[in-house]
Formats: sequence, structure tokens, C-alpha cells
Amino acid sequence: MKKTKQNSEHYSWGNQCEGWHLVKDQSLSVIQEIMAPYTKEERHFHAVSQQLFFILKGQATFELDGKVIKLTQGESLHIKPRQKHQIQNNTDETLEFLVVSQPTTRGDRMEEVAEE
Repeated sequence: MKKTKQNSEHYSWGNQCEGWHLVKDQSLSVIQEIMAPYTKEERHFHAVSQQLFFILKGQATFELDGKVIKLTQGESLHIKPRQKHQIQNNTDETLEFLVVSQPTTRGDRMEEVAEE
């Protein structure tokens, strides 16, 4: 079946951020997401899953193991299991990207615990 945002399962997250499941399987997840201007997700890691973020539109700022990496349209970032990461949209434009996870991240997300 041809998949688009219009015929895929939709969800909302964070502050005005949205996602569409293009592939939703235990062994593979492909999600098209948008992030509103000046939004971010919580810093976290995955114990088992690896991910690839591919930017379709806009500019993403990632924190990956304490380093800042900026990506623009057509660029991607591979995140290995256990790498602490966070995606941010620090611009006044909507950010649109694909996130490919293998296996799925469902049940594999670990929030970063603040150090005292």
C-alpha cells in the first residue's frame, strides 16, 4: 500500500510536534515527524535500538553524547544504541524529518537521569 502522511497513523507529542507511522513493525519503524519552531524533545537514549534521522525540511540541532551537531535538508545522523541524544528545532521554521529505528523504539526509551 502506498503510504503518505494522509493515510498513516498519526500522533502528537511535545509542544505542537506531530508524527506519522509510515512503517510500524517490531523490527523496523519509519516515522515522518514535524517539530514546530523552538521545540525540543527530552534527552534520552535507547538500550537496543539504533536510529537514523534524515532531514526533509528545515534545520535540526542535535545533542549527541554532549556534542552539538546541526543538520539541514538532505543530511542525516546515525545514532547507535545507548548514545544519549536530543533533537531540537531552534529556528522560526517548521522542521520536518524521517526517523528510522531498528528495531522499534517502543519500550526501549530511557530518559536521561539528572546527575546530582
